[in-house]
Amino acid sequence: MSQLDELEEQSVYIFREAYKHFKQLCMLWSIGKDSTVLLWLARKAFFGHVPFPLVHIDTSFKVPSMIAYRDRLAREWGLQMVVGQNRQALAEGMSHTKGRLTCCRALKTEALRHTLDGTWPRLRMGADGQYREEQEREPFTGVIVGARADEEGSRSKERYFSPRDHNNDWDIADQPPELWNQFKTDFAPGTHVRIHPLLDWTEINIWEYIEREQVPIIDLYLDDGTGHRYRSLGCETCTAKIESTATSTQEILVELRATKVPERAGRAQDQEDTYAMEKLRREGYM
Repeated sequence: MSQLDELEEQSVYIFREAYKHFKQLCMLWSIGKDSTVLLWLARKAFFGHVPFPLVHIDTSFKVPSMIAYRDRLAREWGLQMVVGQNRQALAEGMSHTKGRLTCCRALKTEALRHTLDGTWPRLRMGADGQYREEQEREPFTGVIVGARADEEGSRSKERYFSPRDHNNDWDIADQPPELWNQFKTDFAPGTHVRIHPLLDWTEINIWEYIEREQVPIIDLYLDDGTGHRYRSLGCETCTAKIESTATSTQEILVELRATKVPERAGRAQDQEDTYAMEKLRREGYM
């Protein structure tokens, strides 16, 4: 098999193990390249159907076309779409002007925690494509995430099945060993587990797979006609475009194989604090 075939096979296996062991399972979808490849793999693992909800944390600062893309794909593929948001923080004027780490904690970490545990209202897309508040909100015990070990330092400390305590806190020093595809899936009550099918993929692997499978990614990753594009997607207020004339996945791959610039160089929160991502992830961020 090719390397992509091996990665795909491993990811599909992780999906099926997660579905077998976790009753209340969901998958985070940020609408970026990694989580959209993750969604493609989920559909492969379950023969075109995704048998668990997709959760999106809406900070209200995403590029508007990302939300339109999310809802269009959810309707076309019959996805169970759930959206969470820190409404109180937004009503009180939370934004990157309060400090990017402060903003991420409120609009991403806190919103994610309470969306997953069901203590805050969350919206679910109905069959008519409209969002309505869920009346019953059970906590999710298994959460599938599109983290890659090569993207950022703290992600390399994860396991395929990585436990969080009842507060969503992550103890990096207390990670279960994973040898010969033997995964720990039985944890104490109150624990929820982050599951990482893409952990061994690289950025180049992701784009090679998008090219091979013709995964329908959002066009923000391509040159917008000004010689610029996004390499990594986040909030519009905190993510800079890169100089690039790439208008296809093949051209993106040519650029990536030549560049020495880190993938997240355009993320403002990483520039504000070198350890921002690890701090956020210890507190429950995706």
